Amino acid sequence: MPIRNQLNSRVPIKFLAFCVFLSCFPGCILSAIVTLDSIEIYSTHELLKRPTVYFKCKGDQNKTVLPDVKEKKVLYKFNGQESWQPLTKLEGKKCKRCGFYEEDTFKSDDVFEEWELCPSDFDGPDGKFQRITKDEFNATFLCSKCDTTGSKSNSKSHEEAKGKGLHIALVLLIVAVVLALCIAGGVAGYKRWQKKKRQQEQARFLKLFEDGDEIEDELGLDHVI
Repeated sequence: MPIRNQLNSRVPIKFLAFCVFLSCFPGCILSAIVTLDSIEIYSTHELLKRPTVYFKCKGDQNKTVLPDVKEKKVLYKFNGQESWQPLTKLEGKKCKRCGFYEEDTFKSDDVFEEWELCPSDFDGPDGKFQRITKDEFNATFLCSKCDTTGSKSNSKSHEEAKGKGLHIALVLLIVAVVLALCIAGGVAGYKRWQKKKRQQEQARFLKLFEDGDEIEDELGLDHVI
């Protein structure tokens, strides 16, 4: 009887430890496979033989050779069940440094491109992600179980930042228009004030002349009398 109770007490402890492990290390369990859906290479680097193109991520032990990709400017499509699939695995939200390469006979392998492959990239329809590098390749990847929450938040924050930028630009435009109107109104008011002042001075000057003429007329009349 005590032995049975001891065994029963160990089960919840193991279950609790397993739950704690899952909560602390979700990436160790929640991994998603990445497959190649299609690829088209625009150029090759080997001149004497057909190219050997492969995909590799840093941290992966083996590289994935693409045996069918031999001609440039040809679109190769795959169903994900090929013997060399999948390309790699992504754990949780962690990114990997990956790239397409071409084996070189005489020197180090040529690089089509290297980039950070992240689970958040696969936010397209059916979990697809397209990577296009000018003059090098056009590839589409598939990861239906990748965590794309980061991409949604990033796109949302990008849209918010864009909206905020438009709002600031609109405010600056309104301020600039108001300042321009104020300056134009000030200049027009100053010109009107100057014109009115000149008119007043001219009127005062004419009045002085008229007053002088009247005085002279009066003096002349008195002299005659």
